[in-house]
Amino acid sequence: MKKQFSIIFITFLFFNGINAQGLLNKSVQIFTRQDTLRGSITKERAWWDVKYYHLNIKVNPADSTITGSNTIKYQVVQEYTSMQIDLQNPMEINKVIQDGKVLKYKREENAFFIELIAPQTKGALKEITIFYGGKPKVAVNPPWDGGITWKKDSNGNPFIASSCQGLGASVWWPNKDHMYDEVDNMLISVNVPKNLTDVSNGRLLSVKQLKDGTKTYNWYISNPINNYGVNINIGDYVSFSEKYKGEKGDLDCSYYVLRDNLAKAKKQFQDVPKMLKAFEHWFGPYPFYEDSYKLVEAPYLGMEHQSSVTYGNGFQNGYRGRDLSGTGWGLKFDFIIIHESGHEWFANNITYKDIADMWIHESFTNYSESLFVEYYYGKEAGFEYVLGTRKGIKNDKPIIGNYNVNNEGSGDMYPKGGNMLHTLRQIVNDDEKWRGILRSLNSTFYHQTVTTKQIEDYLSQQVGIDLSTVFNQYLRDTRIPTLEYFFKDNQVGYRWTNCVSGFNMPVKVTLNGKEELLQPETEWKSIPVISKNSKLEIDKNFYVASFNITE
Repeated sequence: MKKQFSIIFITFLFFNGINAQGLLNKSVQIFTRQDTLRGSITKERAWWDVKYYHLNIKVNPADSTITGSNTIKYQVVQEYTSMQIDLQNPMEINKVIQDGKVLKYKREENAFFIELIAPQTKGALKEITIFYGGKPKVAVNPPWDGGITWKKDSNGNPFIASSCQGLGASVWWPNKDHMYDEVDNMLISVNVPKNLTDVSNGRLLSVKQLKDGTKTYNWYISNPINNYGVNINIGDYVSFSEKYKGEKGDLDCSYYVLRDNLAKAKKQFQDVPKMLKAFEHWFGPYPFYEDSYKLVEAPYLGMEHQSSVTYGNGFQNGYRGRDLSGTGWGLKFDFIIIHESGHEWFANNITYKDIADMWIHESFTNYSESLFVEYYYGKEAGFEYVLGTRKGIKNDKPIIGNYNVNNEGSGDMYPKGGNMLHTLRQIVNDDEKWRGILRSLNSTFYHQTVTTKQIEDYLSQQVGIDLSTVFNQYLRDTRIPTLEYFFKDNQVGYRWTNCVSGFNMPVKVTLNGKEELLQPETEWKSIPVISKNSKLEIDKNFYVASFNITE
């Protein structure tokens, strides 16, 4: 028997000899008590619903310290008297007050358990104030390594910023550090030396000059916000602004950059209104009109902080000047502006409850890059871009991580997740229906925290077929599904192999020059063919492989 192997994706292929679950190279992970305290909804978290934070801090560049308080307003969901507040070493809580009384607390690693005195009656609205301070962890490789970045600009002025996804906001301020419970609104007051400016989330309410020569910037966020989306950016900033006429009216757009970079920013940041036009087309209205849109220069690459997106891409197109897709299309736009702003829809509007489901943020946002390309350069260009990103897929471990221990899955959530969504679009085979699905996702789950199951079920419902095995294949397995086929007696036989049990994803093929939609399963199926020299090619937009068996 003669075998011919064809690869239709830009990555390596796992063969059928893989173990049953396809989980090669999956190392055993050991989790600690601290991982559980950080990553689960403990009983000390579950009984109260956070409503409001007032984070009131002093940032001192001279000794790299942050001191201040966080006043928390919350609603009692069920009666309990022990509250978990998270604050990571080496930061310390100094005092806790409720109803004018100083409360006792004990520390277990990065979790503080506060003993409440007052009755916590179900439905009651309560308030507590946490006083704290210290030298927060320094970010070694931001934004991937969380903490505070303390740098200086070219003129010797302090240039400071926070970035803490994954590690958690509790690396620099005390809070309920779990993604399932977003605060409804928030006031951020940041005191800095008089020659510096702080830019945080939401809208600037006021700047107060203090007698000691410092200034306090007061920023108010009127929409729900996840903890890691809260940020401080401190530097010798200058700003400019514009109004974008969007789907919900005028959107205030403000830009903050270091003084010497103003001219470059005015040119490079022209990608912002282009981004807004494309993403409102694909995803619906920008989700935070009330809080405005800001793009803020930071001393690291960038991050999706809500209504305060940070930027450090060197005022150049691509990803630090490189095209991650290898197609040339990635040099047509500033990667950080487009990608990090895409997170306003997928991360800040629709937010995972557990970081194990981080693909909800990164897969959709990776895919948004190709949609931006498509909007401005055409469908073929967008398709080329997303296919080009396949070279970054490693298939090292599942995209979904371990739940309740603050554990994210494989970095494949970016290119493989984006290509999974691109594959789903081919199944839908109706561009306007697909755009409607993306828009309805953002309206249905508007300002919500969600689980993978919610997104999977919703997509299956909207597409009109059960996609459960598709998600199991791409999110929970490392193998690339392979369409195995052969020609015999005027028939073409085909089935899925190298896949999860019951995998039944439809796939578009060209059979003897004619496009067909096959419905393969893991058992052999066949259809008649007429040509003696039959040829089958799978649509390259499906992230699958093919294996041709010819007698």
